[in-house]
Amino acid sequence: MAGKFQPKVPVNLDPPKDDPITLEDLSQADGTEGRKAYVAIKASNHMRYPHIASHGKVYDVTGNKMYQEGGSYHVFAGKDASRALAKTSTKPEDVQPEWRDLDDKEKGVLNDWITFFSNRYNVVGLVQGATNTE
Repeated sequence: MAGKFQPKVPVNLDPPKDDPITLEDLSQADGTEGRKAYVAIKASNHMRYPHIASHGKVYDVTGNKMYQEGGSYHVFAGKDASRALAKTSTKPEDVQPEWRDLDDKEKGVLNDWITFFSNRYNVVGLVQGATNTE
């Protein structure tokens, strides 16, 4: 199953960066008005849930039109999309960082998305404060 999430066309990725990215900087990378588009996964370190920071990687999805303004996945751009990815949802209300209360199946889906993103998009940093541990 290792090849399950491999892209059809090989992607040459840069070495992952661990530069800190603030939530404000992340929100600015929303794919609008020619800006970059970033998506964070498992970066639950915002004010309401500071104790559940975990993965925190920020992926640069700028090259994929689906994350740009008007694209099907634009709702994820500039945000931590963990919950929505786990639920396979593009509903704006599901685009939240909280994921720990999800069932095991949804957590598995989220981990599959991490593998998917890691095989396709450059990691440009970590959400500031995320510890990158489960």
